[in-house]
Amino acid sequence: MDIEKGITMRKYFGTDGIRRIANTELTPELVYRVAKAGAYVLSKHAENVPTILIGRDTRISGTLIESAMTAGFLSYGANVKLLGVIPTPGVAYLTKKLKAEASVVISASHNTYEFNGIKYFSNKGMKIPDEIEEEIEEILEAGNFNELTAHPSKIGVAEYREDLVDEYVYLLRKSFEENIEKHLKPDFSVALDVANGATYKVAEIVFNKLGINYKIINNSPNGININDNCGSTHLESLKTFVKENNMSLGIAYDGDGDRCLAVDENGNEIDGDTLLAIFGQYLKENDKLKNNTIVATIMSNLGLNKFSKENEINLKQTKVGDRYVLEEMLKNDYNLGGEQSGHIIMLDYNPTGDGILTSLMLIQIMLEKNIKASKLCKIINKYPQVLVNVKINNDKKMLYLEDKEIQEKIKSFEEEFKENGRVIIRASGTEPLIRVMIEGQEQKKIEQRAHELAKLIELKLN
Repeated sequence: MDIEKGITMRKYFGTDGIRRIANTELTPELVYRVAKAGAYVLSKHAENVPTILIGRDTRISGTLIESAMTAGFLSYGANVKLLGVIPTPGVAYLTKKLKAEASVVISASHNTYEFNGIKYFSNKGMKIPDEIEEEIEEILEAGNFNELTAHPSKIGVAEYREDLVDEYVYLLRKSFEENIEKHLKPDFSVALDVANGATYKVAEIVFNKLGINYKIINNSPNGININDNCGSTHLESLKTFVKENNMSLGIAYDGDGDRCLAVDENGNEIDGDTLLAIFGQYLKENDKLKNNTIVATIMSNLGLNKFSKENEINLKQTKVGDRYVLEEMLKNDYNLGGEQSGHIIMLDYNPTGDGILTSLMLIQIMLEKNIKASKLCKIINKYPQVLVNVKINNDKKMLYLEDKEIQEKIKSFEEEFKENGRVIIRASGTEPLIRVMIEGQEQKKIEQRAHELAKLIELKLN
């Protein structure tokens, strides 16, 4: 059916900022330049000398990149507040709350420790638009780049403000405290997998303040164990832990804390599509689903389409990437959107995906309805879906669109699954991968077709 035609290939920024291997590809020199160029562009769009917040996750390279980033900002004359280890949504919220001109999150999200990345957020707490990223790239390539230096009297000042995480904790607490306290039962318990990442401290603080019984795993970051067989991309250990400890629910965040996936009491996965269905129905029941619409991406399961039709909820679908979901939400005044991967955006609370917020909304719904997670999830029937990742050099990722044999194979599979399924091929915006996704009614058949197509792409493009 639909094929996403990919993203505009830029030299530095992908769909989620800049993401590369730290200290070899994402060097301190490059980071310094990206910061200086960013400060220049942000100053053009700001009335005052910019104040920029910097937060990071637990990667060993985090402080290295933080130092280079700080130097670049200060060199141009921007002031910096260093937030330390804090989830991405915490940085987004604080940017808006403190009226800072911008912020940066140093993280490679769900990737392994050797990667790191740079994500800029605007003064509204949202990822900066593509055009601002493109402007930063233009400055990086400009011949007069070295002239972007503040007068000695105008050099910026940095300060450590790790205490500001308390403001983010307060947002989470005040949003759910009354309802959760009212319905909480002594036998309700949650397993938390914090992926040895950015939520490893703040999640415990929030759950303690709300009085929720919990057990926590993968909360001993050492700089290299972030996302290492744990968190939202590796649910196996959480599934086992939930069943062995008779927990009511399992929650898994990713490395930077903007995603949340869950596990029911039987160890079954609850993905982003299921969460969108649960939240959409709940908000509609309480007359809080703005314009009666859920926003998702083209990768969402066909089951979400059928759920939406059956419940008379509109479903809007965008390109892959939470920034495109957010754009659609803002443009048409919707308040719920997200991705299958667990990026759930609830604009009534925070303008970005927020793992802890998502988990608290799920817990609130379970407690209010006095229902087990497994039963709650029955509101949506999912189609079998297979995703195969093909490793391809970044400079060859878009060539599948031009290869005749690959395109003919895609068209033949689209024809095969057009009645009850989909074929979607897309280049990853954050990794050197082409993603092959096929959805249909027969698991065995879609697995065969997905692997067949993946092998052809690998053969032709490597």
